[in-house]
Amino acid sequence: MTVRGRERGGAMFEESTSSENLCRSGAAFRIRRDVMPGTDVEIRIPISQQVARRPEADFTTQGRIVYVGNQVSDGDRLVGVQFVGPRFHRVFRRDA
Repeated sequence: MTVRGRERGGAMFEESTSSENLCRSGAAFRIRRDVMPGTDVEIRIPISQQVARRPEADFTTQGRIVYVGNQVSDGDRLVGVQFVGPRFHRVFRRDA
């Protein structure tokens, strides 16, 4: 997934990461940026690596940061985002 927004100091950022948790109303992921709760971000989630890389094949929404964990030893911090734009409506099957 790709997250785009503003850091605590106001600088714009775009960072690629992977989700720790994903549901219809939000997502949790790790990023290296210093962000604050209440900050709005744009989130783009590829639907499938098997689908041709077309922008319309991705899920794009806006989110509001509701949780920022402490920075851990690798420099990342866990961030929780509530979707405030379109909700995620895709259903996934578990891998066998």
